[in-house]
Amino acid sequence: MKKVIVLSLGGSLIVPGNINYRLLGEFRDVLKKNRKNYKFVVVCGGGNPSRVYIEGLDREKLKDKKKHYFQSLLGISVTRLNARFLTYFFGKDANQGIPHDMKGVKHLLQRNSFVFCGALRYDVNQTSDSTSAKLARYFGCEFVNLTNVKGLYTKDPKKYKNARLINDISHEDFYGVIKKIKFRPGQHFVLDQKAAKVIKKYNIPTYILGPDMNNLDNFLNNKHFVGTIIA
Repeated sequence: MKKVIVLSLGGSLIVPGNINYRLLGEFRDVLKKNRKNYKFVVVCGGGNPSRVYIEGLDREKLKDKKKHYFQSLLGISVTRLNARFLTYFFGKDANQGIPHDMKGVKHLLQRNSFVFCGALRYDVNQTSDSTSAKLARYFGCEFVNLTNVKGLYTKDPKKYKNARLINDISHEDFYGVIKKIKFRPGQHFVLDQKAAKVIKKYNIPTYILGPDMNNLDNFLNNKHFVGTIIA
């Protein structure tokens, strides 16, 4: 039996502005190289396009609850579009559609080394990170979050040169950090609040890695890698 691993591919890596062909090509190479040992569930984030649509509703005079609901639905739609693109990018036939529930993911995984999806369904205050965490729980596997920074830092490394990478942190301490941040549709942080709650509740080994695909390859082959371990 091949080991299943859930990868959350941040939208900031897929579409930071334009499609990131170089990085996605390297990502594809690494997954194809390692498919002899793994089956991959790749959960795609929304990236910049989702934030464009989400911010497009900010000016509208809607009640906050209704606005956040509509914004979340827009974000979900973009994650599914990104998943369909990745399916084609990997040379797969996506005529079966992108799975919208966990049973659909499991069904496709039985016949494929790679399954791509976006957010599976709407839930209050969650992003595709939560989908990834729940899928890791469903499959009883590790969860790897790929984002545009090397891991969790003491503060924003894009703003502060003295920000320090946190190599490892407990589920409890990580949840203590993330729950202080107020949720907003389209937010960009290493994990969303519900994902942090899920990995803590079910003690899911979670890894936050940056955009270096050689680093991902090292992780998959039990070699030294740079990132944050939440365990």
